[in-house]
Amino acid sequence: MTNATETADRLLRLHGLQVTAQRLAIMRAVSARPHATADEVADEARASIGSISRQAVYDALGVLVDKNLIRRIQPAGSAARYEDRVGDNHHHLICRGCGTTVDINCAVGDVPCLTADDDHGFEIDEAEVIYWGLCASCRNGKSTPTNPRSSNG
Repeated sequence: MTNATETADRLLRLHGLQVTAQRLAIMRAVSARPHATADEVADEARASIGSISRQAVYDALGVLVDKNLIRRIQPAGSAARYEDRVGDNHHHLICRGCGTTVDINCAVGDVPCLTADDDHGFEIDEAEVIYWGLCASCRNGKSTPTNPRSSNG
């Protein structure tokens, strides 16, 4: 077993989940391609284990999100995307042109975005911030636009 497989196997067991070839392949796929769509995860998993149905991928992604083993983000105008960086309240920067998505750490301090000016009585435990802009390639005309979100935001 590879280190990634051993880690995925251990995490599944730790969270009370049955270890299956499909779950292991999906966890490896999400790790290998952060911010991938479910279809991209499915393609990566198929390349690893052969046949896996679209429904099995969606079911496994749902279970893994529910157990906080992976994170689901859904930027406006985009399909849901999945990553294995969980539990640190990081944010994302997305190119309006090509859709490239990168992780962004909280701006300052531990979790400044969790301190709202009025929490309305809520105990805030997570904030989701998405920064939008154009990557260097799109600004220089070197990338083909793929993101359906308009530049007007």
